[in-house]
Amino acid sequence: MHVLVIGGGLMGVSTAYYLVEAGHRVTLVERQPELAAEGSHSNGGMLHASHTEPWNTPEAIRQFLQWIGREESPLLLRPGQIPNLIGWGLGFLRYSRTHHHERNTRVNTRLAVYSQRLMAGIREATGLEYDADHRGILKIFRDRREYEHALAGSALTESLGVRFERLGTDEVIGVEPTLADVAGDIVGGIHYPDDESGDARRFVEGLGEWLRGQGAELRLGESVQRIDGGADGIAGVVTDRDTLTADAYVLASGVDAPAHVRPLGVNLPIRPVKGYSATLPVDGDAGAPRVPIIDEGNKVVITRLGERLRVAGTAEFAGMDRSVRERRVEIVVRQALSNFPAYASRVERSAAEPWACLRPMTKDGPPILGDSGVPGLFLNVGPGHLGWTFAAGAGRVVADCVIGRDPEIDMQGLTLARYRRQPRG
Repeated sequence: MHVLVIGGGLMGVSTAYYLVEAGHRVTLVERQPELAAEGSHSNGGMLHASHTEPWNTPEAIRQFLQWIGREESPLLLRPGQIPNLIGWGLGFLRYSRTHHHERNTRVNTRLAVYSQRLMAGIREATGLEYDADHRGILKIFRDRREYEHALAGSALTESLGVRFERLGTDEVIGVEPTLADVAGDIVGGIHYPDDESGDARRFVEGLGEWLRGQGAELRLGESVQRIDGGADGIAGVVTDRDTLTADAYVLASGVDAPAHVRPLGVNLPIRPVKGYSATLPVDGDAGAPRVPIIDEGNKVVITRLGERLRVAGTAEFAGMDRSVRERRVEIVVRQALSNFPAYASRVERSAAEPWACLRPMTKDGPPILGDSGVPGLFLNVGPGHLGWTFAAGAGRVVADCVIGRDPEIDMQGLTLARYRRQPRG
């Protein structure tokens, strides 16, 4: 079987990997001249089955209302985007109800745990090097109520196979000694020993080279103009260079996916949510952390990637605006480095590499995988902020759907069909 994959980020390349592994011919089309040039380029670097709850928690909705209009808030809504978010936003609010939110957390966690299991197999089969680290992830808290809430959430995901360790302040410092200077501010922490971290861009680029070595065709710098087809199936994909045909098609084009399939009558409830990151140099130890950290109070993540430190955070509803706003990057850097005053005093901040990307987020939280409703067209879209976490698992189940193999995990809550049954209550 010949399969055309649209999208050269984590979701597309991971799907291509499993298709090639199963013996199929793959052509991958990516509009950028390089793989991992957008959402997979400089993300937070964490693969965490421990943090899969959708962003629309009841508590987050209350905080969001308090943050409206505050430029330095972790979640920012640009006023011009309000008309574009009315319908999607109502769904976002509806799915924030506790029973919907817990169900979708379970769906996400099921996929994330599966994905973590598959990553070891990919590393073994390909020998990829991507600054992978397996020391787990540490979450720190300055607020007692937030800490207790997180412990309750960890108990939920523990029932799905996610281990965690409750830590007092001294134990937090034992896991990551560079936090000693701010120990007085920390009320406790949680360590998730099975979580991982790594450079998503290096992973995608390495997997791309592996695919080329296996005979896959990677058409980079080629933009999809439209997908021709309808209720009977796909006739072909028209790019700015050619018309491409295949036996099956996989759409993994991130925030561009809704526009790609809207003419086919497929409605994807996905909206772009911008996130920011900065990558800083590490000169030896220099007081920089070794263990990946989630700072719950400041809503930022800090991940060591070899001799670099990645800091990331914020969510901004700004439509398809991909620009990097320096002030938002500065906020993330300042909040992240407040945990490490020794490192902050030494690092040359002008050497930071800023980045912004658009996360394709569904209104309920889980990604949309598998059947599109159009014969021969399959979806791997909408992972939101969990693209790195979901990549291997989503790639495998979508490849399974394409080749007619039963996925190894329950697909309930992960397909487009879930939106045909609107939630009650």
